[in-house]
Amino acid sequence: MENNKKTRLFLVVAGNIGSGKTTLTQRLAERLNLKPFFESVEDNPYLKDFYSDMDRWSFPLQVYFLTHRFRTHKDIELSNSSSIQDRSIYEDAHIFARALHEQGNLDKRDYESYQRLYKSMTEHLDHPTLMIFLRRSLPKLQERIKMRGRDYEQSISLDYLGKLNKYYDEWFENYRDGKCLLVDTDDLDFMENQDHFETLVKKIFESIDQQDLFFRY
Repeated sequence: MENNKKTRLFLVVAGNIGSGKTTLTQRLAERLNLKPFFESVEDNPYLKDFYSDMDRWSFPLQVYFLTHRFRTHKDIELSNSSSIQDRSIYEDAHIFARALHEQGNLDKRDYESYQRLYKSMTEHLDHPTLMIFLRRSLPKLQERIKMRGRDYEQSISLDYLGKLNKYYDEWFENYRDGKCLLVDTDDLDFMENQDHFETLVKKIFESIDQQDLFFRY
């Protein structure tokens, strides 16, 4: 495992709902010759039910995401390819489960069971090479969510998005598990503006040690 870690990159794109994670993951995968691993959304059996009844579906949804991301993380660790992941297992616990618990959708018993499961799983994981945090303001998040048009996301409350933004900021400030890069995306169009995208690639390149592993630009 140690030798494998030295010969590959493991990047993660972290951020709130509508922050542009999936778009950036896809673009970076193509640009830097990385194998992409995406969040389970379209094939998720709980997501639509969750947004219609958070009290009922918070615990099974969180366990589903936790299991999916643990399996993805392990697949990346065991791969000989450099990879990039759309959202990390760490966000499940530090952001989403926390928010659901604090707003009363995930009761104390389920939350504590979830946290024990999370800690048991993450003890068996290596940390990514670089954690890329995408920060976006609430108006921009709402704009992005509306633009991509998923029916079940249109009911997401501003209060919920605001909680997630707050917890992301706190997580970033306390992140000590490896190299990280904070990217403010309100005025950064990495999908349509090639200069913006290349500037971001340069920042990512400069943020890690294994620069020789990049598909050089």
